[in-house]
Amino acid sequence: MQFDCHELAQNIRLGDRRALSKGITLVESALPTHQENASELLEILMPYTGGSIRIGVSGAPGVGKSTFIESFGGHVINQGHKVAVLAVDPTSSVSGGSILGDKTRMESLSRENDAYIRPSPAGKTLGGVTRRTRETLLLCEAAGFDVIFVETVGVGQSETAVSEMTDMFLLLIPPGGGDELQGIKRGIMELADLVLVNKSDGDQLAAASRTAADYQMALQFLHNRSLSWKAKVQTMSALTGQDIDLVWQLIIDYRNLLDTAGEISSRRISQSSSWMWSEIAEGLLEELKQSELVMSHIDSIENEVKSGNLPPTVAARKLIKKFKK
Repeated sequence: MQFDCHELAQNIRLGDRRALSKGITLVESALPTHQENASELLEILMPYTGGSIRIGVSGAPGVGKSTFIESFGGHVINQGHKVAVLAVDPTSSVSGGSILGDKTRMESLSRENDAYIRPSPAGKTLGGVTRRTRETLLLCEAAGFDVIFVETVGVGQSETAVSEMTDMFLLLIPPGGGDELQGIKRGIMELADLVLVNKSDGDQLAAASRTAADYQMALQFLHNRSLSWKAKVQTMSALTGQDIDLVWQLIIDYRNLLDTAGEISSRRISQSSSWMWSEIAEGLLEELKQSELVMSHIDSIENEVKSGNLPPTVAARKLIKKFKK
């Protein structure tokens, strides 16, 4: 399938949703010809990106991430913004399939003219994001979406990946006692710019208040990602909409503070550099796997590793040497 990249880019900038979906499908494609077209498309659109606030959303399954994004996204749209949601579903290591159910879970938001929801399979990528989430984010910005959520799978994988492509990282937690706090990994807590205690309604109100107090105390002993912003805890209810407006105000305060301090721009510069090296590593790995010389030796070397006769590090160096030739 051939693409006229200039025409596609123009239609994306005009906010054509079909063109945006086509562009995302193009950047997600593994076909070499599509990858070349995707590179051209991204180069054309790059000057029109960067105008959004990029928000990562994480939390354990069942905490209400999709309900939060739907409720919060509706509120943000009512404030005059355009919202894009990049929802990533886990991929089965057995069948290779994924559920891709976020669009059905966000039924109300998906009907909004100023909302765009793109579910994608995580594939083999760690960190709860797809390899092409960054490119998808750029295309959404070029299409005029100025608030972009990246919802991770939240299955205990490293969340560093999503923090390295967003401006702000939200961690959703349920109301609970001290055991809940002990179960949260220190690493993900230190990534969080804002901790949201969801389901703070009805008979959960008291438990939510205690949980918020516990987490706020714990955050005092952790390092903040930002030099300008101290991580905060906020109770809210995605189901009833309680305190959703306070969450939005905190995000605005965060964005304004870090913009003034120059942290948003410096963080994005650092993220772009990391992204480049990640792509180099991925690209070199693909080339290595396609090398006829490497492939002609890989079975014998891998068998030596499996039989315990060759250390994996030595095997890797041998294959890299053959690739260099």
